[in-house]
Amino acid sequence: MVKLKNSAVVFKLFGLLLTFIVLFTCCKSNYSITKIEGRKISVTETSTVTDKKSQQLEAFIQPYRNHIDKDLSEVLTYSPENLEKSKGEWQTNIGNFFADITLERTIPILQKRENKTISICLLNHGGIRSIIPKGNVTARTAYEVMPFENSAVVIGLKAEQIEELIRYIIFEKKPHPLAGLTFTIDKNNSPNSILIQGKPIDTNAIYYVVTSDYLSNGGDSMLFFRKGTDYYDLDYKLRNILIDYCKEVDTLRINKDTRITKEL
Repeated sequence: MVKLKNSAVVFKLFGLLLTFIVLFTCCKSNYSITKIEGRKISVTETSTVTDKKSQQLEAFIQPYRNHIDKDLSEVLTYSPENLEKSKGEWQTNIGNFFADITLERTIPILQKRENKTISICLLNHGGIRSIIPKGNVTARTAYEVMPFENSAVVIGLKAEQIEELIRYIIFEKKPHPLAGLTFTIDKNNSPNSILIQGKPIDTNAIYYVVTSDYLSNGGDSMLFFRKGTDYYDLDYKLRNILIDYCKEVDTLRINKDTRITKEL
């Protein structure tokens, strides 16, 4: 009788435990997102002045803003003239300048890393977002001219892709920053007298072109870059190229040589 009584107690406790587990499992809620709502909170000058939290936030940010403003206001060099992209059919003074310094500062990097020589620089007209006014050039100017985080990359192109590059420039009719390459556009709108670093194009050569990471992926329809034989990321932002160059010279050097000529 004792054994039967003990067995009944055990079965009773087991039943209670099983019931508790089932109830706990059934009560467990599974949550999922069914709707997301948002609303616009306008920030006005009035709320900034009168709102206590806004004033506290402003007081917290102010030292950092002052520090950044001081860095951006640092004078780096001097520009002898206004550099802008709006004047010029096939080339502009700011385009020549920026292509020249990009080529100049990236040649030794690739030479040291890969023992290869960059021959051409091609950037995009739209990538230059402001002018460099005559007078003192500050770090703020560099950020205004190059506000994007684009980096310099080098693409190896065959001669046929170089010819595609040239036809692209002719078709676009925009003064894209260009250095290391010159050519003439004849009356039929075809390229002639193509020279790379002052030498006729070699149909068997691979030419290394420095450009931006954006363009290297086919940005601005520069699809010829996707056909490259080699790709090297220099990990060097175009803006930093400008800043580093400006820190090393007391006056900007502007090269006004003719790179693209159109026959009349």
